[in-house]
Amino acid sequence: MDYDLYINPKKPSVGIYVRKGAGLPDLADAKDWVFDGTSAQANLPPQLVKEIEANGHAFRNMD
Repeated sequence: MDYDLYINPKKPSVGIYVRKGAGLPDLADAKDWVFDGTSAQANLPPQLVKEIEANGHAFRNMD
């Protein structure tokens, strides 16, 4: 499974991952987030993948 990363240019230290192609339909401020690429599951920490699968998204500290 692949996951899309979105970054908020106003807060670049935080990213949000969602399933590939899911977009950000549930975020009130979705227009503030910019697509930043796709990552394979193998490239993400297992706990982050579990959170995405459970919640549909996961925030990650990008620092």
